[in-house]
Amino acid sequence: MSLQLTTMSPVVRRFELALPDTLQACQQALADGPDIKLVAGGTDLLPQMKTGMLSVRKVVDLSALPELKVIEQQPDGRLRVGAAVAARTLEQTPLISKDFAALAEGASVVGSFQIRNLATLGGNMANAAPSADMAPPLLALDAELLIAGPRGQRRVPVTEFFLGVRRTQLAPDEVLAEIIIPAPAPGSGSTYVRHTPRRELDIAVVGVASYVKITDGTCTSARIALGAVAPVPLRATAAEARLEGQSLTPALIDEAADLAVSAASPISDQRGSAEFRRHLVRVLTRRTLTTAAERASGLSAARNGAI
Repeated sequence: MSLQLTTMSPVVRRFELALPDTLQACQQALADGPDIKLVAGGTDLLPQMKTGMLSVRKVVDLSALPELKVIEQQPDGRLRVGAAVAARTLEQTPLISKDFAALAEGASVVGSFQIRNLATLGGNMANAAPSADMAPPLLALDAELLIAGPRGQRRVPVTEFFLGVRRTQLAPDEVLAEIIIPAPAPGSGSTYVRHTPRRELDIAVVGVASYVKITDGTCTSARIALGAVAPVPLRATAAEARLEGQSLTPALIDEAADLAVSAASPISDQRGSAEFRRHLVRVLTRRTLTTAAERASGLSAARNGAI
């Protein structure tokens, strides 16, 4: 099938459209040569094609692949989420908002309601924008990505998936099929917060996701993930290490927030200076750690001064 994309310029961009109904057929379509792109929601791809940022000969539509739309909790508690699951679905699924709150919160701020009905988790990851709102939550939740290709399937930790701005581990003939998130540990909590100039329809100036696990009043695990402050979303590992084995007092959280700043290497642009972004990393790390700890320990413990 051949289609054309209407643009604001007099140039008409034509492309082929493939509609595979199996993952194998999708991989065969990808093997047809260069300049082929996958589309699920299209909220990133189509604007890039319209502006000429991408030159695409063929588009492979994933909408007919039911295995990419699964949301399923395994008997061991792990969560499987298909790459073509829409952000709005993640935002509204009770299981995710309860046990994987950071992901639901990241999904809830992607564009508008209309965009979230189209934009997908896999697309948000594969597009590999440093400001992607669902990337820090997956980093904080220690997710793995299931990638399918002609050489079989492989699992990639989300910490290794991003290689640079709009660059990932995906080979041209591979498909991001599924995201696997470990079971929520007892006494754990997570959250995601971002700052934008506008409340909606904007991209993050800084986004921070935090996860903590608390056992007998002690932080036994912590993960802090930063977005829009480096070429790729990344973990603030020095800040995480400072928290582990300690009681999460406000003073300790402040120390971790300062350490998180050292993990960032932000740029200055029209949306904010590098100095402002460092300030936001400190503020949002403090805020997300506090909220994650409250969720892990219970609000009553927080009110009694344990955190």
